Amino acid sequence: MKRCVFHALTRLTLLSGLGLSVALSASSLAAEEYLNGIKWQEPPKVTPGETNADAPSDAIILFDGADLSEWNNGDKWNVKDGVASTGKGMISTKREFGDCQLHIEWSAPTPVKGNGQGRGNSGVFMMGRYEIQVLDSYDNETYFDGQAGAIYKQTPPAVNATRPPGEWNTYDIFWTAPRFDDSEKLVSPAYVTVVHNGVLILNHFELKGDTPYNRPPQYKAHKPVGPISLQDHGNPVRFRNIWIREFKPAVGEQERAPFLRDGNKETPIE
Repeated sequence: MKRCVFHALTRLTLLSGLGLSVALSASSLAAEEYLNGIKWQEPPKVTPGETNADAPSDAIILFDGADLSEWNNGDKWNVKDGVASTGKGMISTKREFGDCQLHIEWSAPTPVKGNGQGRGNSGVFMMGRYEIQVLDSYDNETYFDGQAGAIYKQTPPAVNATRPPGEWNTYDIFWTAPRFDDSEKLVSPAYVTVVHNGVLILNHFELKGDTPYNRPPQYKAHKPVGPISLQDHGNPVRFRNIWIREFKPAVGEQERAPFLRDGNKETPIE
């Protein structure tokens, strides 16, 4: 488009220099425009947080430091000074979610005790069954598909971005739920993208199924929504600032086939 306009203006300048009067309309400079024939709904307006860690206006606050009233079994964990610490058993959200954006912050315990999987171990379970590992992986060797940021027993993170024990780690998780048809057959697997402390560690990873310790992963049909769960693995891991956004794609209706428009002329695209 810019090249066409440049050539047209250059030609106009040359002709004007020869003393010729040339009328150049805007339409003569315009190129064909592609139109997809979709009538889009206006995207909802959302106010971002002041920082990337702050919840945007459409987020559901799962833990703001006050209590764990949004969670089943939340009364079995400890809340003090705006922080929730693992207690007795897993906690799961009372609300259930499908496609979503989840923000969660966690900190491995100090003083450091144990090693490998016995050090700062917890987990974020999407839909109650697909685990993104939480572990003190700062100078702590273990199997790679079990370290912090791993999809447990399926893939390591691309890099280890874990901060030292006592400091806060951030996970920003972008989740696409699996789809099953009416006959309970898998139609589309789950996908996840994870940013750990601002570093991309998983990019649209396709999950092979659930994430158990003692068998291969597999898909078993379930509802299109499920809870967010946090694991109690016997280590005093701390959590804060947990919020979630249900993700819904842009909505539009195909009103006609795609076409090219050149002024008043419209040409369908075969």
